[in-house]
Amino acid sequence: MKAWQKGSLALALLVLIGVPWYGSDVLIQFGISTLLLAVLAQGWNIIGGYTGYASFGNSVFYGLGSYGVAIAMVQWHLPFGVGMVFGVVLAVVFAVLLGIPVLRLKGHYFAIATLALSQVMAAIVSNIPLAGQNIGLVLPPLNNDRLFYELSLGLLVIATLTIFWLTRSRFGFGLIAIRENEEGAAVMGVNTTLYKVMAFALSGIFSALAGGIHAYWITFLDPDSAFDISLNVKMIIMAVFGGAGTVLGPIVGAVSLSAISEFLSSEVTSIAGLFFGIVIVAAVVLMPRGLADMFRRFRKSGWRYFSENIRTHRL
Repeated sequence: MKAWQKGSLALALLVLIGVPWYGSDVLIQFGISTLLLAVLAQGWNIIGGYTGYASFGNSVFYGLGSYGVAIAMVQWHLPFGVGMVFGVVLAVVFAVLLGIPVLRLKGHYFAIATLALSQVMAAIVSNIPLAGQNIGLVLPPLNNDRLFYELSLGLLVIATLTIFWLTRSRFGFGLIAIRENEEGAAVMGVNTTLYKVMAFALSGIFSALAGGIHAYWITFLDPDSAFDISLNVKMIIMAVFGGAGTVLGPIVGAVSLSAISEFLSSEVTSIAGLFFGIVIVAAVVLMPRGLADMFRRFRKSGWRYFSENIRTHRL
């Protein structure tokens, strides 16, 4: 990484750290939502961007992390930190138990299998008295948006450093090998099953932590909101739009799409719901490898970059 790039990242981090001290309440709340979405996008980036498995099941990890915090704090009267650990344990156990059989599937079969996980988990939780069943759970309020903002920012920094570590570690190289050619990776000695399950669990950890912070922030939780499949769609779109399989791409996608979506929701409410659908089509056809790849290649090929992608991915 060049010196000016490091300087730009340090400056951006300082600006983000200072938001709670100079920003309005609305900006801080927007920042919390955006930072948590960026964490979710980075978590999905591990299994989807680097391992090449398009998971629609990360919203399950998010829900388990949310319920881990809610059950610990409401039902067992334990501190928030213990609830976060409990949520992570639930997510890791789920990732290992479900990952071993589900990760044997590939392509659209894997995507369909994970797509059903959220609905199944929501139905299960709706019948568990400890989780509040369909009524849900109300967490003790904590009116401290600055704290939730800093927690969200800290979690995003840790997730991004983890992604950076993947790009330079043996484990990360193994995941990339699986993405490019799983059979070839196995021939070269990569334990593909172990690597995929570990990536699934690592992805689940960050999703669960984001869910735990969000649950305590909004103070209410029910099965439909905790295991919302549309949240999984958002994290995929943000990662792909920014550049799946890159370190900063998911963050760029989360920030830019959240800002545009917020503007449309406030100014042009009628088309806000269509925005993410349009983004999917545009991202796949015009820049299938995201903004990060576009910025890198546009300087060399110019507008031909878009025409080449249109020819390659024509409908």
